[in-house]
Amino acid sequence: MSVLLGQILDALGGELVGGDRETLISRIAPLDSAGHGDLSFLSNPRYRQQLAASQAACVIVAPSMRVEAAQRGACIVAADPYAYFARATQWWKAHQQGGKLQGIHPTAVVDASAQVHAAAYVGPLCVVEAGAVIGADTVLKSRVTISHGCVVGERCIVHSGVVIGADGFGFAPSAGQWEKIEQLGCVRIGNDVEIGANTCIDRGALDDTVIEDGVKIDNLVQIAHNVHIGAHTVIAGNTGIAGSARIGKRCQIGGAANILGHLTIADGTVISPTSMVTRSLPKAGFYTGIFPLQENGQWEKNAATFKQLYVLRERIKKLEQTLAEAQRSNNGN
Repeated sequence: MSVLLGQILDALGGELVGGDRETLISRIAPLDSAGHGDLSFLSNPRYRQQLAASQAACVIVAPSMRVEAAQRGACIVAADPYAYFARATQWWKAHQQGGKLQGIHPTAVVDASAQVHAAAYVGPLCVVEAGAVIGADTVLKSRVTISHGCVVGERCIVHSGVVIGADGFGFAPSAGQWEKIEQLGCVRIGNDVEIGANTCIDRGALDDTVIEDGVKIDNLVQIAHNVHIGAHTVIAGNTGIAGSARIGKRCQIGGAANILGHLTIADGTVISPTSMVTRSLPKAGFYTGIFPLQENGQWEKNAATFKQLYVLRERIKKLEQTLAEAQRSNNGN
């Protein structure tokens, strides 16, 4: 596929400097490997050396890089080059697939009581159960399951293998066995949400599991019953979030992180990959928590000590200073 550079500008805006709108663009490529027919971008000034050497037909840059980029060749000046690049990939894919996907694939199973918007797409081997709702322009890739009563908003992308609305893990101990607690809630997903392959979002036990607008979830994420995730939060792969946790808006959760149940995470919180969150985080910040596996009793003692390490360090520093001063005083006598 090839398009004119001018078509991209007409669709996405930006200022073309030192180039020709009739230039053919054959792909979008990384700066260091782009060729003569490629569109590339520079969002981080640390890679400006790659800019000078790049063979790209045109490079998307920030206003601060305008002069430097123009010396190399054609460039599109945009306020946020990375966001412009993201929109360019969306525009490119839409042209590649010949427009938006719509309709229900012949192999999909959709219950007669489900509501699938005419502008939505239900892909091969998907299952949409009774009473489920799929909003306009939402795309379900292959083998997605939307269980009964669950709601998926508009413009969502749900990748292959996702299960929305399976039963949450609820059992009551009884005489040495387990009694199932029926999960009577559902899952409500807002607009503009993307859910990665093989992720599972469990239905609520009584109230609903809620994913607000703009949330982005990676592959292989487990979201348990009655979790509430705030708008525009991003969650990387292999993360596990236990039941009834409440994640704030605009949070960033790194891959393989684990969040225990019934905790509250403040808006704007960042959690490092592989961290284990064992307590609520009422104040936004950048949190990291990695601790070796031990016997629980020993772990609790060490964890209590670990939280005091900074205070203990400061006390030791003061003690060392006092001893040094005493030693100097004794030497002086």
